[in-house]
Amino acid sequence: MTRSSLRTEEVVSMTVTGQDTNTRRDTDTGTDADVDTDAARAIGGLADERASVRLRAALAIGSAPDPRYVGPLVERCATEPEFFVRDMLTWALNRHPVTLTLPALLQELRSEHPQARSQALHTLSKIGDPQAWPAITRALLTDPDDEVARSAWRAAVVLVPEGEEPALTTVLATQLGRGGHETQLSLSRALVALGEPMVAALLPARTAADPAVRAHALATEKLLRDPDTGFAFAIEEAKRVVALGGSGQEGH
Repeated sequence: MTRSSLRTEEVVSMTVTGQDTNTRRDTDTGTDADVDTDAARAIGGLADERASVRLRAALAIGSAPDPRYVGPLVERCATEPEFFVRDMLTWALNRHPVTLTLPALLQELRSEHPQARSQALHTLSKIGDPQAWPAITRALLTDPDDEVARSAWRAAVVLVPEGEEPALTTVLATQLGRGGHETQLSLSRALVALGEPMVAALLPARTAADPAVRAHALATEKLLRDPDTGFAFAIEEAKRVVALGGSGQEGH
């Protein structure tokens, strides 16, 4: 743990136990100045060129939440290149009150930078507050950036209100066939997580002109029926069915 977080925790501990802070040599003004310095140091650490320092800074911030940290955390999410640091940033944001984090994250969904949108969606899915649902728009669910779209699909599955699943599956089904293996896997997982409502949404895709769309639809339905089937196997089998002119409806 960093010196910054240790010092902050010391002040918090003394307040909770009722220890008289006046018995310390520091004056109240000096203590406040120290805390401000610690906060500035932690925020500065988020931009350090060393990933290990950025990771420790995010850990220290999450260990001693403070409203001053929310803005810098959200801002860093938009540019942080390392996955494991971004994950810690999300954890640190989750340690802060939703009343502070939610408005900042919702604003990021309108950013012109794909990583800002993607990471905000990822964090919203971890927070899981239903107030975020109206912000999961069709534009985000069909975002041209695959990482943004994948994050939106995952967030939507977590946040969708009861009764809204059919409408969500209809939108998600329009994305069948897009992207590479990882993108298609993410979409199939999202659709399968929504359960039976997705079956009707897949029907138009099963007869689509694009063979990639038909194969993806067949593979997704197979995953719903047989969860133990691996996606790689399901998609390859579906491609063979489509190549042979089948629709996958035989036996249904």
